[in-house]
Amino acid sequence: MKSLTKSLVAAVALGSVVLVAGCSSEGDPVSFDGPSAQAPAAAGGGRQAARPDDGAAEAAARTVMPTGPKAEFTTQNTLDDGTKIGVTTLHGRKSGFTGKVWVWAPQQYFDQKYANSGFPVLIALPGGSGYPNNYWMGTDLKLQSSISKWSKEGKSLPFVVVMPVLNPDDKHYYDGSDIPGQPKMGTWMTEDVPDFVRANFRTFNSRDGWAFMGSSSGGFVGLKSVLKHPDKFKAVIASGPDTVPDSPLWAGHEPERQANNPEKLAQLLGAKPGSKDTDVYLAFQIGTRESGMKNLKTFIRDHTKGPVKTRLQVIQGGGHNAKTYMKGMGDGSIQWISEHMQAPVPSS
Repeated sequence: MKSLTKSLVAAVALGSVVLVAGCSSEGDPVSFDGPSAQAPAAAGGGRQAARPDDGAAEAAARTVMPTGPKAEFTTQNTLDDGTKIGVTTLHGRKSGFTGKVWVWAPQQYFDQKYANSGFPVLIALPGGSGYPNNYWMGTDLKLQSSISKWSKEGKSLPFVVVMPVLNPDDKHYYDGSDIPGQPKMGTWMTEDVPDFVRANFRTFNSRDGWAFMGSSSGGFVGLKSVLKHPDKFKAVIASGPDTVPDSPLWAGHEPERQANNPEKLAQLLGAKPGSKDTDVYLAFQIGTRESGMKNLKTFIRDHTKGPVKTRLQVIQGGGHNAKTYMKGMGDGSIQWISEHMQAPVPSS
C-alpha cells in the first residue's frame, strides 16, 4: 500500500490571536511565538503568590520552553479561524538531510492562560512519495480545522501539527529508515524533526506529548517509529499501513531491514511487561473497500500484548485515501490516542 491519492466548521474564535506582522497572504513571514510565560502573580501587596492547582503545576514542570534557534517561517495557508500553516526548510543536524517542514499551532497555543504549559505534538505523514510536499499542509483535507473543532468538542487534544517531507525524492521509498548508503530518513524523522519542534514550540519533556499519524507509506513510518522508539513517542494513528519494510533499497541489508520491521519490533516490545512508562498506543484505520484488512487484523491478534495496545477503526465504505482516514479519526481514533497523552493545562 505505497500509493495514496489526495482527496478533496469553522472553529470558534478564542479571541485575538496575533500570528503575523502585516499582511497574512501566502509567502509572508509568520511567527509561532506564543505568549510569554509568567510566574503566578502575588495576591495583594506583599502576600504570598497563589499556589497553582496540581494539574497546572505538573504540566508546567513537564513543559520545555522553546530552546531555539528560531526557524524562519513563511505562510503556506490560512485557516478560517486565522491560524496559519507555516513552512520552513530544516537542515537536519543529525541526519545531514535538508527538507521542508510545515507546522500549525491551534488557537489555544496563543492563549495567555496556556503560557506556562507545553502542547502535545502530532507528526503528520502523507502517503505516496511525500516529496516535495506533504499534502497534510493543504486546507482541503481539513486536518488542522478538524483538530481545532474536535478539541473544542472534547474529542481531541489541541495538537501542534508538524508535517515534514517523507522521502528525499519521488523515485524511491526509504521506509523512514537509515538504509545503509542512503539519506538517513529515520534519523531525520525521529531526531531532527523533534529537535526542530522543541527549538520552536512549547512541548512536553516526556513521550506523553509525542505522537504520529500517517496514511499508507506514512502510516508505516509512524508505526515503525513508535515501535522502534517507545521511549520517545507514545502513540500513532496508522491508516492503511504496510506492516513490513519493503523498499527495494534494502537489498543486501537484511539485518538492518529487520531492525526496522514493525512486526519484529512489536514482537520484541510485546515480550516486555506493560507499564505507564512503556505502553504504546497503536490506532489502526482501514476502509472496507481497500485491501489489507486481514493483514492488520493478524498484526493486532499477534502483537497486542504487554506494552503494545491496539485499536482498529474500520471505516464503512472507505477506500485507501486521506478523506476516508479523516472520517475515521473523527469517529474515534483521535479521541483514543488523546485519552492516553498529556494535555496542555491552563494556569489557575
